Amino acid sequence: MKYLAWLGVILATLAVTLYVVAFTPLGNSLLKPIIEAKIKEQTKLDSKLETFSLGMSYFEIVLEINRENILKAKGEYSLFSKAFDLSYEVSLKNLESLEPFTTTALKGVLYTDGSAKGNLAFFEINGKSDVGESNTSYHVELTDLNPTSIIAQMKNAKLASLLYLGAQNPYATADIDLDINFKNITPHLMDGDIVLSTKNGNINPEFMKSDFNVTIPKTSFSMNLDAKLNGDEADYNYDFASNLFKISSSGIVVPEPFRADIKYSLDIKELEVLKPLTDADVRGALRVSGVLKGTKENLVVSGKSDLASSDTTFEALLKDFAPASIKAKVANLDIAKFLYMLKEPHYTDGVLFADADIKDARSGTLEGKITTTITKGLLDSKYLTKSHEFKSPMPTTTYNATATSTLNGNSVDTKVDFNSNIANIDIKNAKYNIEESSLKSDYVINIASLEKLYFLIDQHMKGALVANGEFSKAKDLDFSFHTKVAGGKLDAKLHNDDFHADLSNIQTTQLFYMLTYHELFASSLNAKLDYNMAKEKGVFSGHVVNAVFAKNQTFDLIKEYVKFDMYRENFNGDIGTKIDKDNFLVSLDLRSKEASIKTKDTKINTKTQQMDSDITIQAKQDSISANLHGDIDSPKVRVDLEKFLKSEAGKKVIEKANEKINKLFKKLL
Repeated sequence: MKYLAWLGVILATLAVTLYVVAFTPLGNSLLKPIIEAKIKEQTKLDSKLETFSLGMSYFEIVLEINRENILKAKGEYSLFSKAFDLSYEVSLKNLESLEPFTTTALKGVLYTDGSAKGNLAFFEINGKSDVGESNTSYHVELTDLNPTSIIAQMKNAKLASLLYLGAQNPYATADIDLDINFKNITPHLMDGDIVLSTKNGNINPEFMKSDFNVTIPKTSFSMNLDAKLNGDEADYNYDFASNLFKISSSGIVVPEPFRADIKYSLDIKELEVLKPLTDADVRGALRVSGVLKGTKENLVVSGKSDLASSDTTFEALLKDFAPASIKAKVANLDIAKFLYMLKEPHYTDGVLFADADIKDARSGTLEGKITTTITKGLLDSKYLTKSHEFKSPMPTTTYNATATSTLNGNSVDTKVDFNSNIANIDIKNAKYNIEESSLKSDYVINIASLEKLYFLIDQHMKGALVANGEFSKAKDLDFSFHTKVAGGKLDAKLHNDDFHADLSNIQTTQLFYMLTYHELFASSLNAKLDYNMAKEKGVFSGHVVNAVFAKNQTFDLIKEYVKFDMYRENFNGDIGTKIDKDNFLVSLDLRSKEASIKTKDTKINTKTQQMDSDITIQAKQDSISANLHGDIDSPKVRVDLEKFLKSEAGKKVIEKANEKINKLFKKLL
């Protein structure tokens, strides 16, 4: 009995102590700093319990979360039945300062007050708020602390104020009414409806320009949503109407497991206005309508569109919301309008047709075929001449093209047939590796008239050209070029910036004809060119075989005075050129049995069209040295007369000149 008495005393003492600590002013003063410290730890703010009063059946709390943000609650409760009847008031006058606690940027003010009554098994909350400058009332029922019913009405909320509340600029203004009537929000037992109405809407062009670089005209809008929830199913109608675009959607959606049967339509007069939502930098008009039907495992999206004035239809199968297969047909797409929509320059006009049948659209296992055709193609010669800084206008260029692409795994194999009035290009196999972002392709180019390339190479040319080669781009850029030209062959290759060319058995008469140069000599030329395109430096070295010169005044004089026929000589020798951007340093050493032609370090500037050359012609024992300088087309010639007159040919010239002078004087006498 003694021990029982002691146990009773201890329990009584504990009960009294607990009562004193929990339910008396003295105990409240002891608990207050402990609770306050815990609140500071959780909110990460300098919070303060202004009032903390807890009795056996009554409580009152005033919490200053931080300056200008205060929570108040007071009321009665039963410790044993767990029932309560309380009122609350939330006054948040500086939402921006709560970011350390909310971890979300907020601005502005928020006020709500109301009451909560019931017990932990079931209680109701009734309140009102001025959120978004609205007149809002709400009724919430909770069972076992889980919301089971919500009824709320928001009248005349201001969209700009709601955006500001979320720390957003006022991109638009509107009046919003919202009615929520959920008799039951228990998962799988949903019963209720939502009615949303937006009126007097206007988009703010100033903030659309400053924040999204989107320029739009004055835009008004309205929006309506009517949704009914029954079990797991939501049956809805949605309409958004403005002077720039209209969006409509209706149907049935089941969130989990996902199932949908929806009709949709978009009539967009200006795509640019949707950039804040889509993050797509496009513009222009677009209309799309169609159906979305199926489950998460098999969802079919079908529709039609007038993209860039086309007749487009499509059907895509999505598995787990990822494309699994795609079928699409595009007819009469206006390429100029499509480039405008993509904010690309007006490169070309034309009409595009496409047919895509992609049986497997999954990355890594692609399978399908895409055929694309362009008709009535017309390049914008004026724009291309200006943008590429061609020295002469690009001629009117018409074209048509067909491309067929086969998708296989990670690769796309494409065949291209391009025909224009300037050149025809055939590609039998262009292979693009998606994973490696690499391209390898063959090509054959057929140019019926080289003269049409004058705008591109700034060189008049005659004749035709057929060439073939390969192109590859991965880590490095490689390009090869092979053609039969001027009776010989040209084989060239480009590796990044390094260009190399081999010329074999080129017949110079044909080459001069092709380049529209005066025929200088007939010969066979073998040469090599190495040139770095980035540095614009290179070396040309060639060897001339059996060169026979065409008629010229220099050789005529030699024949007349030296009695030596240079035209009958066959010359062999070397031609060398060092290239440094616009500056060419040319050396020439041609020899026959009894004659030679030499020039070393002839300076030619292709930009200024100026030259400076010292040239020496040797005929038997006689030599003529001259300097050519000035304009390339009509250089000034200065002959070394002193050296020439000392030669045998020079003496003969003097003798002939004396004979003519004597005859002249005789006639005078």
